[in-house]
Amino acid sequence: MFDKCPGVTTILQPTIKFKTCPKCGAEVELVSTDMKVDCDKCGFTIYNDVNSCVQWCEYAKECVGEEVYDRLKKEQIIKEKE
Repeated sequence: MFDKCPGVTTILQPTIKFKTCPKCGAEVELVSTDMKVDCDKCGFTIYNDVNSCVQWCEYAKECVGEEVYDRLKKEQIIKEKE
């Protein structure tokens, strides 16, 4: 059994990765806790393809804290509407 949730590490200790903008080819910095980021060069919206446990875990709010949980859920709802 785990001492803590194994998925919370990526939320509480975010990582940075770089993606290539499919529209203009610029390198775009994407933080693991971001659902999306706009390209600085052309404004194209690039989505993070990593699913967060906040999207499905019933204990997420207690695990990551209310502020982080609310921000991630809000970003998820916006993404689903686009």
